[in-house]
Amino acid sequence: MSAFGYRKPADLPQTIPLFPLAGAILMPRGVIAFNIFEPRYLNMVDDVLGGNRIIGLIQPRAGEEDATSPSLVEIGTAGRITAFTETDDGRYLITLTGICRFEFEREVDTDAPYRQAIVSYDGFSGDFTQARGERIDRDSLIATLKRYASLHGFQVDWGSVEQAPTETIINVAAQICPFDSGAKQALLEAVGLEERERTLLALLEWDAAGDNRQRPMQ
Repeated sequence: MSAFGYRKPADLPQTIPLFPLAGAILMPRGVIAFNIFEPRYLNMVDDVLGGNRIIGLIQPRAGEEDATSPSLVEIGTAGRITAFTETDDGRYLITLTGICRFEFEREVDTDAPYRQAIVSYDGFSGDFTQARGERIDRDSLIATLKRYASLHGFQVDWGSVEQAPTETIINVAAQICPFDSGAKQALLEAVGLEERERTLLALLEWDAAGDNRQRPMQ
């Protein structure tokens, strides 16, 4: 069952505020932290804290990342604010926990300074249940992640990784690995955990191969 008692698409609101952010994705049961300082998004946080605390994280379309009101990709994720702190200088530090992916249907005209949309969760009913990934080779996955982390000098608590569920390993890697926006979106839109793992491994191996190609010959 999903966190917070959400069990099916109908349990979630059809109209949600949107937080467009390039290079950021949120997986179901994933966690991501944000430093909120723009006035329109401070207003958004104020509003959702008084209600269901749900925000839709979604990426702008490629090439529109710097636009004031960019076109958006089709798939994002509804998350719930699960931690909140207000700083002395008026910023909000929030933690968003993923519930379910959604399909962007249409934007809603409102007087709010932030964007809102009608969304559909119907294609993502599987997001409410943690995937086990029985057909995934965990040892091979973790070995590939270790090679990638070593290549880039990332410090990782591998003991915790090895104790984590397979879904958590894949989804956390998808969220935090520094891939470009298109690659991140491909990971988010993967139909199932096995497809996401295959996409992740391909990206990790392509990155490693690219790094090797850039090294001067000895």
